[in-house]
Amino acid sequence: MKLTALSGSIMALLMGVTTASYADETKSTEQPNILLFFVDDMGWASRTSKDPIYETPNIDQLSKDGLEFESTYIATPTCSPSRATLLTGQHPARIKMPRHIPHQAQYGFDKKGRTDQKWNLWPKDPAQVPSANWLGLEYTTYAEALKEQGYYNLFVGKWHLGDERYHPIHQGFDKQIGTSNWGHPRSYYPPYFKNSDVYKDVKDRYLTDKLTDDAVSFLETYDKKKPFMLSMWYYAIHTPFEGRKDLVKHFEEKGLRGKHAQHAALVSGIDESIGRIRATLKAQGLDKNTMVIFLSDQGGILNNKPFRGGKMIDTLYEGGARVPFIVSWPGVTKPGTKNTSLVQSTDLFPTFIEIAGGDTSKYKNLDGVSLLNTIKENSTLNRGEPLFGYRAYQDLYATVREGDWKLAAFRSGNTKLYNIADDISESIDVSHNHEEKVNELVKKLTTWEKEMGVEEYSGFNR
Repeated sequence: MKLTALSGSIMALLMGVTTASYADETKSTEQPNILLFFVDDMGWASRTSKDPIYETPNIDQLSKDGLEFESTYIATPTCSPSRATLLTGQHPARIKMPRHIPHQAQYGFDKKGRTDQKWNLWPKDPAQVPSANWLGLEYTTYAEALKEQGYYNLFVGKWHLGDERYHPIHQGFDKQIGTSNWGHPRSYYPPYFKNSDVYKDVKDRYLTDKLTDDAVSFLETYDKKKPFMLSMWYYAIHTPFEGRKDLVKHFEEKGLRGKHAQHAALVSGIDESIGRIRATLKAQGLDKNTMVIFLSDQGGILNNKPFRGGKMIDTLYEGGARVPFIVSWPGVTKPGTKNTSLVQSTDLFPTFIEIAGGDTSKYKNLDGVSLLNTIKENSTLNRGEPLFGYRAYQDLYATVREGDWKLAAFRSGNTKLYNIADDISESIDVSHNHEEKVNELVKKLTTWEKEMGVEEYSGFNR
């Protein structure tokens, strides 16, 4: 039987629809799911592979399964600005958030962690640089950008970028879970937060485990055809020093005491959760098409050996600014590989966009570069410019990392220079022997400060 012209047209139309649908499904399956583990205050050395007092088999396994960047820096190593940069791809200096968002009444916050006062000042900051109390809705987040590429975005955990008016669900995320106005919990056992209804009905569940429970539930029930981005932003291992009770007992039996036992338990709680979520990915058949990323927001509060500094002291030194960064992407990353390229948290936004098939050129003022080709080829990244660290708490306020050199810059106009390749602990200031290099890096810093719009607070641009 011959097809009539009409039936032929109908057949062509149906084939067109089928082809289009197939193309849509093909695009969806080619886009990987993205799972981002963003951990709070977990130093570069807080792992079994770096320090045997810790027990982190799942984090170490993630490194064995993928690619680890060994020279990764947070642009402004502290809670709020590290998160703002991750979301926007813009340096905290550019978006005027060089410090964490405080919650105390002295900074204009009420008992629920809310304020209408846009800026805060830090009494001990010699330059008195204003810092934003929330991430404005005018900034494009990676969730908003990925949504344009067809992604479903779930946010779980710590936000610390403003109160309910600026929460994830207003910044491109389809759903948020466990998100409060607070930068850290009152306790890791219920009630978790003061003056908050978040998880108010939970009676007896460790906070890290509760967040992981909800992530596992999401993965077990996810039935959408579109790819997902799951942002797991844990509160741990931020203070209070309160590990899960059974884990604390375990480390005490191993000989650790006090906050050291608590800290090791907090780390193990995160490690267990990463293992649970990855096991769920595998059980649901999602592991082969999910890119898993592990990153910390700054260095640890305790030991960051062999580096100098940490969360509370000398934070722009390696111990505070250099963090673990692992990417495991089945079929793309080669297991057990290392990369020594200088990378920064500003690079995650453009990387996500390119992975999803988007065009980074449509997003203005990006301060990072895409790592997609570096991840695929394990090649050396040539960024073409230094990495700039920046904070507004004390005299030491900026760093410039270029090649093996690192300049430490102070509001008072002083400088120190280190050769990181020769002096990983940053214990030998060689500025007096390399004045030309100091001047070169100071010039690059002041040029960058003008670009960021913070030149009036510079220690050098006078």
